[in-house]
Amino acid sequence: MSRLRIPSPLRRFTGGASVLDITGSSIGEVLAELFSIHPDLKQHILAENGELRNFVNLYVNGDNINQLDGMETVLESGADVRIIPAIAGGSENSLPLLYPKEFIRYSRHLHLPEVGVDGQRKLKAAKVLIVGTGGLGSPVALYLTAAGVGTIGLVDFDVVDISNLQRQIIFGVSHEGCSKVQSAKSRLKDLNPHVNVIAHEIPLQSDNALEIIEQYDLIVDGTDNFPTRYLVNDACVLLKKPYVYGSIYRFDGQVSVFNYEGGPCYRCLYPEPPPPHLVPSCAEGGVLGVLPGIIGTLQANEALKIILEIGQPLSGKIMIFEALDSEFTELRVKRNPKCKICGDYPEIKQLIDYVEFCGVPGQLLKKEFADITVRDLAEKFEDQSAFKLIDVREEFELNISQLPGAIHIPTHELPSRLDDFNPEEEVIIFCRTGVRSEQVCEFLANHQFKDVKNLLGGINAWAKEIDQTLPTY
Repeated sequence: MSRLRIPSPLRRFTGGASVLDITGSSIGEVLAELFSIHPDLKQHILAENGELRNFVNLYVNGDNINQLDGMETVLESGADVRIIPAIAGGSENSLPLLYPKEFIRYSRHLHLPEVGVDGQRKLKAAKVLIVGTGGLGSPVALYLTAAGVGTIGLVDFDVVDISNLQRQIIFGVSHEGCSKVQSAKSRLKDLNPHVNVIAHEIPLQSDNALEIIEQYDLIVDGTDNFPTRYLVNDACVLLKKPYVYGSIYRFDGQVSVFNYEGGPCYRCLYPEPPPPHLVPSCAEGGVLGVLPGIIGTLQANEALKIILEIGQPLSGKIMIFEALDSEFTELRVKRNPKCKICGDYPEIKQLIDYVEFCGVPGQLLKKEFADITVRDLAEKFEDQSAFKLIDVREEFELNISQLPGAIHIPTHELPSRLDDFNPEEEVIIFCRTGVRSEQVCEFLANHQFKDVKNLLGGINAWAKEIDQTLPTY
């Protein structure tokens, strides 16, 4: 028995049936059996002389029967037989055609009346930009590539770290230290060679965001910081691009669709970012490894619905997921007519400085502090009373590694502990790799601390260069 696939344009003659089990042992017998069940199909497939019409092809297991034995082609049990007519008409004219092997690759899509051949061609024509290739960007990129989205853009300028592999499933151990976008591109091309993957290995900033985003139909947010998130939102509003939002922290996640068909934008929900250090990053607070997979997959689902124009996208709604309770909550989000960028009288008409916008209100952070290497710090340990060493990592990180004599103050607690220190004395700040500590140093320098130093590479650099008994993470 063979399986005969009916393309969506011909399903009106089969009562909507997309698959038929046929007992014929050759192509000729299969067609005869098909026409006995659905006689109206015959005139659309065969010419008066009994041969296939010029605009119809038949494929067996991905091969055109004209390249085999034509109507005499013998079928093995379980053969995959497909009718592939030329498709044209209406706005679909501009959509790309599918290659024979793509009909097999996307067969489970083609069986869905809501997708079918026309929908798969829409996916092939679509161009989606994924901002960030981390925990959220990984599942989004994998599923949109597998689904057949024709062009996938990736924006990131980071390299793969072993600590990423707990959740960033697009990478492997062999990618450590390698470019994220190049590593992701290689993986995606291996997953689906029919997809065009474009790597933008640069930070997305106000001076390049419009040029990059303009090339795509839809933007998916895989960012992990507020400046980039507001930048992406504003660029999408200015360019009239839909924006699929996702965010994660510890055990909670959020998904929504912004700037879609007159719906609200991200600023309608959050007009301004929280103060720095109020909301810890995933590096500080941690994240359950499976959570970005759940949220990223939901984002990919929203992107597919928008491209295919099916279902109800999460525009005007935000979905909240709590992993510990396995609970989904859907809340309404209304467009704000007073929104500064998408409101009735917008104030923002071009991209701004988003680092300043998300910084300390009323203050422009400047680098008014010094860096110190782990080797220089090791030498200073001979007289540790001459300076204060502050560990700004989270509590759980102390169970992994510690430096002797360090005072532990998590980043988010530091603003309320400034009175514990003398602004005139030397203060050395460290975290895991030096990123959080640099932000803290900027904060202290802007609060009149005179001698602030950032430990380059953080405690991981200390573990690699000074004390190899300490683990890195």
